[in-house]
Amino acid sequence: MDLEPREFLLELFGAAVSAADPLKCLAEYLPPPPKGRTLVIGAGKAAASMAKAVEDHWQGPLEGLVITRYEHGLPLKHIRVVEAGHPVPDQEGAQAADEILQLLEDVGPDDLVLCLISGGGSSLLAKPGGDITLAEKKAVTKALLASGADITEMNTLRKHLSAIKGGRLALAAHPAKVVTLAISDVPGDEMAVIASGPTVPDSTTSADALAVLKKYEIDIPSSVSTYLESEASETAGASHEAFENSKAHMISTPQASLEAAAAYCHEKGISSLILSDRIEGEASEVAKVLAAMALQVNAQDQPIPKPCVLISGGETTVTVRDSATKPGRGGRNCEYLLSLALNLNGAANIHALACDTDGIDGTEDNAGAVIGPDTLERSGEMGISATDFLARHDSYTYFDRLGDLVKTGPTRTNVNDFRAILIL
Repeated sequence: MDLEPREFLLELFGAAVSAADPLKCLAEYLPPPPKGRTLVIGAGKAAASMAKAVEDHWQGPLEGLVITRYEHGLPLKHIRVVEAGHPVPDQEGAQAADEILQLLEDVGPDDLVLCLISGGGSSLLAKPGGDITLAEKKAVTKALLASGADITEMNTLRKHLSAIKGGRLALAAHPAKVVTLAISDVPGDEMAVIASGPTVPDSTTSADALAVLKKYEIDIPSSVSTYLESEASETAGASHEAFENSKAHMISTPQASLEAAAAYCHEKGISSLILSDRIEGEASEVAKVLAAMALQVNAQDQPIPKPCVLISGGETTVTVRDSATKPGRGGRNCEYLLSLALNLNGAANIHALACDTDGIDGTEDNAGAVIGPDTLERSGEMGISATDFLARHDSYTYFDRLGDLVKTGPTRTNVNDFRAILIL
C-alpha cells in the first residue's frame, strides 16, 4: 500500500479535530432570538471559537463574556474573551467568574442566556464556595491531579467546592431562558460532568466529594472540610425551578470525531475499527492492552484484517508515584505511546499516534506524539532508555529528542484524546 504512515496518522488526527470545530458544528443548534436581551456566557478550551461561531451566525444584538485557557482566545466584536489558568485555576479565572455572575444579576424572563461549555471549564470558572480561598482550592486541585483521579471524580469535587458549578450558574440566570451548548470531553458525554455542569442539575453530593478526597488520601485545609460538611456545599437537583426554563444540547462528541476519522480511513481505502470513545485507566496500562490487540491483528488478522487502523478515544490518567527521582515532563498521550512502544517491542508494520484534540497534552506545548517500528531502535542508538524515561514520567523529553512530538498549537476545541494504531 502506497501510504506514508506518519503523514497518514497526522491527517487522521486532523479529520478528528475538524469534526469538532465549533465554526462547523455550532450554528444549527442556535435558538431563535428572544424578546429581550441575549447574553452569551461560557467557559472552556473551545469557549472563544464557540463564541465566534455565535457571532458569525446570530441575528440580532448580543453581549457577554467567555473564559478560555491562555493562548486559546480570539478577537471578537461583541463578546469579551478572558484568558485564565488551566488545569490549575488562577485569579484571572476567579475574577472573570465573578463578572459573569454580575452580568446575570439583572436578567429577566424575556432574556436569553446562551451558555457555551467545553472541556476545561471547571478550572476556568474558578469561584470557590464558602470561606475557601483560591489558593486552598488550587492546592487541593493540584494534589488530586497528581493522584490519578479520573475526570468524573475531579469534577465531583470541583462542583462541591464551587459557587458557580453543579447547576449554580443556572440558578444565577433564573428567571431568564437558559440554553446550553456543549462540546463533550468526557466518557459517556454526561452534560453534568462537562465543565462540572454549571447549568444542569447535579446528582452528586458533598459526601461523594469527601469520599474522593478520602480515596486518594488528599490532605485538605480545615476550610475545605468545614465547607464540604455544610449544607451550603450541596448542589442543585433536577427539582429546582431554575431548570424548568433551561435546555442543553450536545453539539460535538468524541464519538463523532472517531467516526470522522473512520470515514477518512474509508476514503483512503483502508479498513478501521472504532474500539471505544470512552477508554479510561492508567495510560501505561491502557497501552499494554491496545498493544496486545495490535499484535493480534498483525499476527492473526483478528479482530480485523490488516491493513487497518484501530481507533479509540477517552481520557487516560497518569499517577505520579512517590520517588526519589524527580518526575520529568510528559502528558498522558506521550506516556501511553512510550508504554505502547515498549510493549510492541519494535513489531514490524505497526505505527501509532496519540494526541489530545485540544492541542495540549497535559501542560506541555505538544498535542502528543507518533511512534513506529523503529522507535526503540532509534532511541537505543542515541543512548536513551525508553524504560527509564517511562519510569520517571519523562515521555515528552523522550519524544522530543527523537523529533516525534506532534505540535499543533491550540485547536480551540476539545473532545478528549484521539488514539490511532496503524497496522500495515
